[in-house]
Amino acid sequence: MLNQEILSYIEAHSQEAYELLLTLARIPAPSNHEEKRAEFCRDWLAAQGARGVYVDEALNVVYPVEAEGPVEVYMAHTDVVFPDTRELPLTVENGRICCPGVGDDTACLVCLLMAAKYIAAHVGKPDWDALRGQGKPGLVLVCNAGEEGLGNLKGVRKICETYGTRMESFCTFDSSLDKIVNQAVGSKRFKVTVSTRGGHSFSDFGQDNAIAKLAGIVVRLYEIQVPEGPRTTYNVGLISGGTSVNTIAQQAEVLYEVRSESRESLELMEGRFTSIIEQARAEGLDVSVEVIGVRPCGGDVDPDKEKALTDRAMEVVRQATGSMPRRGSGSTDCNIPLSLGIPSVCVGCYRGEGAHTRSEYVEIDSLKQGYQVAFGMILG
Repeated sequence: MLNQEILSYIEAHSQEAYELLLTLARIPAPSNHEEKRAEFCRDWLAAQGARGVYVDEALNVVYPVEAEGPVEVYMAHTDVVFPDTRELPLTVENGRICCPGVGDDTACLVCLLMAAKYIAAHVGKPDWDALRGQGKPGLVLVCNAGEEGLGNLKGVRKICETYGTRMESFCTFDSSLDKIVNQAVGSKRFKVTVSTRGGHSFSDFGQDNAIAKLAGIVVRLYEIQVPEGPRTTYNVGLISGGTSVNTIAQQAEVLYEVRSESRESLELMEGRFTSIIEQARAEGLDVSVEVIGVRPCGGDVDPDKEKALTDRAMEVVRQATGSMPRRGSGSTDCNIPLSLGIPSVCVGCYRGEGAHTRSEYVEIDSLKQGYQVAFGMILG
């Protein structure tokens, strides 16, 4: 439970946190191009007195509060799914902040930053041991890159590479207050390209059209039967190709993914995908496949330690909101540490709707609860 000093701090700094969210949400940060937000977070943390903050090669902003020996890692991701490179459009109306990416994951990122500000003012002082608890592991806070889409979890991969087996536990702040993720949904993503001779739509009529041939492959992909058992899915998310309306397309591409809570089911789905590609090649098509993303399923995690971390997260959210969140599976930054056997949990910090759409919003009156969740996980 948070002490009264921390609760008073959250109340006293809630307007500052609100203004920070309005500023940060406008800064574009497409996956693999998070430089602007990384620079902002680094400079903001340094201005709050955080020592040793740096940006690593994966564009993570790392605040190693106490990074000797075993550590706990807490993070929230800087990137959003939108490709905008100019300022993101933001409005405030009817008790809501409306902006693409404002919830996923900017509101959660602000919660982490505000906790970091508080910590920077206390670390090394006489009350620090009591605040964190004597004998607890060290502490690393990360504004991480590459959580969304083709970022392919590059940020958390780098953090796990840096701290490895020294990580005793991992927590990422992502999603809404009513959900906790403690099980990894693995995925594999592919780019499938079909190439043909093409030609003029009239004079070369009858030549193979790459779009039509690729469409045939997509039809077969959607005839795949998913295995029974743990939830397994597939999706065609993007298709492109061709030159003009009067051109027989020479090339067409599709992005395809398979997901599952089960490693075995994921491998089975990949095998069925591969069979369809091989069949197309046997029919004479020029088809190439590139793996563009891999997110592993969970590994061998100590069940007692995972339960203890999850139960703590559930209780922190209950204390902040008055309600128990639901728990389940998801594809988050937790995938990497879970695959390495590190107890991990993903905890939400806001209420809102429309994640991954341009009509996304967060409810302003939920933000203080999100701050309490972040402070509670790190310092409670």
